[in-house]
Amino acid sequence: MKDKYLTVTALTKYMKRKIDMDPHLHNIWLRGEISNFKHHTRGHMYMTIKDDQTRIQAVMFAGNNRNMKFQPENGMNVLIKGEISVYEAYGQYQLYITQMEPDGIGALYLAFEQLKDKLHKEGLFDPIHKKDIPAFPEHIGVITSPTGAAIRDIITTIKRRYPSCAITVLPVLVQGANAAASIKNAIDTANERGHFDTLIVGRGGGSIEELWSFNEEIVARAIFASRIPVISAVGHETDTTIIDFVSDLRAPTPTGAAELAVPSKVELADRIGTLRKILIRNMEREIINHKQYLARIMQSYAFRYPEQLIKQKEQELDKQIEQLQRSMQKKTNEQEQAFSYLIKRLQAQHPNKQIEQAQSNLNKALRQQHYYMTQIMNQHEIKLANAIDKLSLVNPLEIMKRGFALPYSTHGEMIKSVSRVDKNDNITVRLHDGQLSCKVLKVEEGTANEK
Repeated sequence: MKDKYLTVTALTKYMKRKIDMDPHLHNIWLRGEISNFKHHTRGHMYMTIKDDQTRIQAVMFAGNNRNMKFQPENGMNVLIKGEISVYEAYGQYQLYITQMEPDGIGALYLAFEQLKDKLHKEGLFDPIHKKDIPAFPEHIGVITSPTGAAIRDIITTIKRRYPSCAITVLPVLVQGANAAASIKNAIDTANERGHFDTLIVGRGGGSIEELWSFNEEIVARAIFASRIPVISAVGHETDTTIIDFVSDLRAPTPTGAAELAVPSKVELADRIGTLRKILIRNMEREIINHKQYLARIMQSYAFRYPEQLIKQKEQELDKQIEQLQRSMQKKTNEQEQAFSYLIKRLQAQHPNKQIEQAQSNLNKALRQQHYYMTQIMNQHEIKLANAIDKLSLVNPLEIMKRGFALPYSTHGEMIKSVSRVDKNDNITVRLHDGQLSCKVLKVEEGTANEK
């Protein structure tokens, strides 16, 4: 009973063999929308292809997507060719894509727009990077197929318009898988040689597939890095390639590029003839003007009466000399006065003068000080004498000179009342010129107004 059970691996291998043997699943054409897109670092692309109702896992290996012209993105509708098989590790069937194109627009057109947008964002189309095309080139390098009609048109046009210019053809492949690398190498070689004034890169008309090498990124970057100015000349006027945006000048055709690269000798001759006529006409006019001016001068007073003019000028010269001498003398006097004034100011500011003046001021101040001090001393002496007189009036000694005396007890105390002494007390009476030792014989009280 156990033998009737299969392993998952056996069932998966069985299903894979059944699917791989179905010829209808070997060549699948599918239309759908990309989602969950992932571009692995090894180059393989993993995604989900879906429609409104279901989805399927898909893978496109690097060997199949290496030459694809556009970059798949989420949400992009695509047309796919591939086969169905089983991925045994997950036990799920998936689509192995061998070809893929955008649905609705061409793959090349989409790739063109994607690269154009990429280079534009990097600034490769900015006018600031454009180099000027030399007006009179000496050596032009032409990068194109040596067997196409474009090279014949370019050489014929340059030789016809400007035969003195040298032309060097750098032959390249202009279509096919190796064309882009061939064009890029030719641009690098031209820059290494360093003797070209201008490069013309292009080819004749063709389909977008035939012109595609001029839409390759390596060609665009080579032109951007070129130190030599580049004129793009690819296809017809309606054809637009990536290098038309990168190059320093775009020509509608290879013949147009040759016309832009060199001036026309016929046009130059006409220009030279026109300039010569203008120059001759201007010179003739200048000659006539100068002749008229010379005639006016010849009719002037100076030329008709030169001696009189000289005499007048000599008199004017004498006057000018006299005036000049007066002016010089006046100026000299002014300078001398100014110098004298400065000398006086300098002498006045001499240190000895300053010292003498300071000494004089000091003496004057000392005299004033002595005078005022004397005045002050006299005033104070008068005030002092007055004060002494006033003090003398109240001085007890002075009063005593008028006959008054002061009694003192034996203890030295002043006796101010008769109640402070008794009969037979010894007292001392001081007069202005000495004292008397006395004895109280009698004490009589009386009023203060009694004598």
